[in-house]
Amino acid sequence: MNTAIYAIFIAFAISVIICPFFIPKLIKLKFGQYVRNDGPKEHLRKAGTPTMGGIMIIISLLLTTILFMSNSPDILAIILLTLGFALIGFWDDYTKIIKHRSMGLRAYQKMLAQIVIAIAFLLYYSQISTFSTAILVPFFPDLTLDLGIFYAPFILFVIVATANGSNFTDGIDGLGAGITAIVTAFLLFVAWYLNSPILPITGAALGSLLGFLMFNSYPAKVFMGDTGSLALGAFVAASAVILGIPLWLLIVGLVYVIEVLSVIIQVLYFKATKGKRFFKMAPIHHSFEVSGWHETKVVAFFYIITILLALVGYLALE
Repeated sequence: MNTAIYAIFIAFAISVIICPFFIPKLIKLKFGQYVRNDGPKEHLRKAGTPTMGGIMIIISLLLTTILFMSNSPDILAIILLTLGFALIGFWDDYTKIIKHRSMGLRAYQKMLAQIVIAIAFLLYYSQISTFSTAILVPFFPDLTLDLGIFYAPFILFVIVATANGSNFTDGIDGLGAGITAIVTAFLLFVAWYLNSPILPITGAALGSLLGFLMFNSYPAKVFMGDTGSLALGAFVAASAVILGIPLWLLIVGLVYVIEVLSVIIQVLYFKATKGKRFFKMAPIHHSFEVSGWHETKVVAFFYIITILLALVGYLALE
């Protein structure tokens, strides 16, 4: 655990140091946030706030991890998947900025790229590490579930779903980074609990997120963009897969699940009813805002829920 604690402090320090350096650069490059006109009116003031801050999280994560990874194939697999999804997010962010399209890449483009990267991760991981198609089952510590031939499609689904859940969650100052920090703290505990070699990178990720939150919390001076949110979702998924606890994401990552489901329900309901909306706005955190909640209250509410879910996740290990 000492190694993870050192990693947290080092990554936090790196993040806090580089953010004030990179934020003016992003402003100079005019990498500003493009805000949807149909969103909460309070968000219009956020237009132009520098985005792509996920680059800073990735830099801090990588620099810290290099110090502690000790040629671990498991850590290397996590890094590669995280970087792959960061590139997809960067491509998406760049498209938004250059073409002034709030939605960025086409849905099929992002989905196809994510599936390809996820398949590459599975193939690579199966070759470089001890590979098992068995996963742990929450609340049954002595039980494992061998998925056999269904393992690969299941893990692909977990990776893509978690990445997009993280992406949808990142819509309010500090929400995506804070929720992922809590989930990462849980993964760090599990890595320590299971004596996993990925412990250092979970510490590095947590420290990087805490440092970034110094600048991303309300009122945000920088947004992580899809560069950060997709990368962090991929990091969470890869870590859970390697720890053998992907089912725990339904518990600890329930906010991700709800955010994705709210978008799916909204779209299907809109099409089925020819224009009516199930929620006031999706993803669901915007629905709370439209209902009159200040975004800081929404963030605090989601934080509290995720902390409680992390405690449930701990009980599910016993």
